[in-house]
Amino acid sequence: MRHFYFDMIFTTIALAVAAWWGFSHSGMGGLISALSITAILAVMEISLSFDNAVVNASVLKHWDKFWKMIFLTVGILIAVFGMRLVFPIVIVSVTADMGMMDVINLALYNPTEYSAKLMAHHAEISAFGGMFLMLVFLNFLFGDNEVHWFDWLESRLAKFGQVDAMSVFVALAVLMVSLTWVHAEQKSAVLMAGVWGILVYLGVQVISGMLEGDIEEAEEDIEGGVPLTNNLADAGSAVMKGGIAGFLYLEVLDASFSFDGVIGAFAITNDVIIIMLGLAIGAMFVRSMTIYLVDKGTLDEFVYLEHGAHYAIGALAVIMLLSMKFHVPEIVTGLIGIAFIGWAILASLKHRKLEASKG
Repeated sequence: MRHFYFDMIFTTIALAVAAWWGFSHSGMGGLISALSITAILAVMEISLSFDNAVVNASVLKHWDKFWKMIFLTVGILIAVFGMRLVFPIVIVSVTADMGMMDVINLALYNPTEYSAKLMAHHAEISAFGGMFLMLVFLNFLFGDNEVHWFDWLESRLAKFGQVDAMSVFVALAVLMVSLTWVHAEQKSAVLMAGVWGILVYLGVQVISGMLEGDIEEAEEDIEGGVPLTNNLADAGSAVMKGGIAGFLYLEVLDASFSFDGVIGAFAITNDVIIIMLGLAIGAMFVRSMTIYLVDKGTLDEFVYLEHGAHYAIGALAVIMLLSMKFHVPEIVTGLIGIAFIGWAILASLKHRKLEASKG
């Protein structure tokens, strides 16, 4: 429980603020409504993002204590205030050609119009997030994984992964198909947003690859007998850069997940303060779940959990693209993610029993 102490304190404070906000606007009825909606949004965010926590844990397990702390401090500030509050305001400001303060006033005092302006660009937001998540899924699926969940499928797809840029080819093909679901006047904007989603993913990978090269070079210097003072400094610098690259990757990944949560939240309420508080509670618990999974070695104990999370991410990517034309209830998105995670846990338990019987 120690992993979630701060989350409980934060939840208490957030619910108190939500209660005050609701009461100050609509009395006791507003207080009850604000508390219930905040709780619903928090649960929705957790259910939608549990697979995000698993994937985060697969990256975070290689980090040292310093970068884990950065993930829980600076990272949570970016996740809560940056992606759940500031980013939607920036989207409306840029697309509607309005000043930031005008958009903030619009969000606070005319939330219905603010919501309408944000939802008007739902297709572009979904294309960007959908393409980024699609590449996360495809690169895992086409990767050279030591463990296969669906061996008959994954072993064959791994062969396709040996072809250069296969995941990018598939992602672009999916993007082209998804363009047929939007109106003609939206196609260029959706295409551009989707391409940017692919470019951002590739950009993070390029940065990560370059910085990993720095780490390997520093390690080779150590083995080659370069003076210890120099190579330790180089190694420390490279590790710092590698941590930055991983941190950037996780923040962009979280941003892609948050799009779905933010858009879904506006289907429940137009109040940006309640939305931010509810999603912030969920985001805090997801971060703590990530650290919990790392500290407990859950990914090693449940061998298919990472697979289940990536399949859930693939499903979310498809749903985000489909949502450009079809309405997909948030409950469906959450249940699909939970179903894959639950299935993976059960399969992992079965695998563990089978291995134990062999031993």
